[in-house]
Amino acid sequence: MRELVFNKLIPELSVSNIHKSKEFYLSLGFSVLYERVEDKFCFLELDGNQIMIEEVNEHWNTGKLEYPYGRGINISMEVEDIDKIYDFVKSKHYPIFRDMQVDQYQVNDKIYADKQFLIQDLDGYLLRFTS
Repeated sequence: MRELVFNKLIPELSVSNIHKSKEFYLSLGFSVLYERVEDKFCFLELDGNQIMIEEVNEHWNTGKLEYPYGRGINISMEVEDIDKIYDFVKSKHYPIFRDMQVDQYQVNDKIYADKQFLIQDLDGYLLRFTS
């Protein structure tokens, strides 16, 4: 069994239904690194991208949660095979927030190009897959 290495930044998403959300993320290619079933908590990873999901429990709420959760944030994840994930998303008719495109970003004196698309998870969190 490999040693679990935690990223320095790991978003934790409050979800309305841990079982449905877990299945959604697994369908995208994430794997479960560990879970605490009794706490309705799951730690997931895809290509080195780590997220935690936990069913809403009032421990972390700073205000009333309303769909879509996570307004004003998108979670960007660099993945190894963006086309495979994109094709899967399309085949399942998951709602695409922003279709596949290549965007260029200037960082200091360099231009970077990202192939990317965005979807919303079951609770409305924006997931940006990039390559």
